[in-house]
Amino acid sequence: MVALKDVYGIKYKLDKSENFDEFMKAIGVGMIARKMGNTVSPVVELTEDGGTYTLKSSSTFKDTELVFKLGEEFEEETPDGRKVKSLITLDGDNKLIHVQKGDKESKIVREFTPDEVKMTLTVDDIVCTRIYKKVE
Repeated sequence: MVALKDVYGIKYKLDKSENFDEFMKAIGVGMIARKMGNTVSPVVELTEDGGTYTLKSSSTFKDTELVFKLGEEFEEETPDGRKVKSLITLDGDNKLIHVQKGDKESKIVREFTPDEVKMTLTVDDIVCTRIYKKVE
């Protein structure tokens, strides 16, 4: 079994994505931002320091950084500019569950392995899957 500590500092680049446009549309992202969001392949990296986690996402469009503690609600401004209340918890050893509450509630599950991150985004009845592969 993989533990989160086994993947700290590994960079993963978006490899494939399904239903991302539908997901963005459902959470209220405008057409221009959706077009940009669909063209970029972000690189994500998770680190931890004394119980504080940082999830960085870098792309040609925008760089974001989520800083959080497991189980503590925090204010988040999403890459598309929405203000939401977020809560991230650990499920098992290597799966982060990220719930965003705003106009609509969405859920992002990130499952980490040393080789890839499988990200499942859900809003209403729409499910989007994004696979990130380790950058060599």
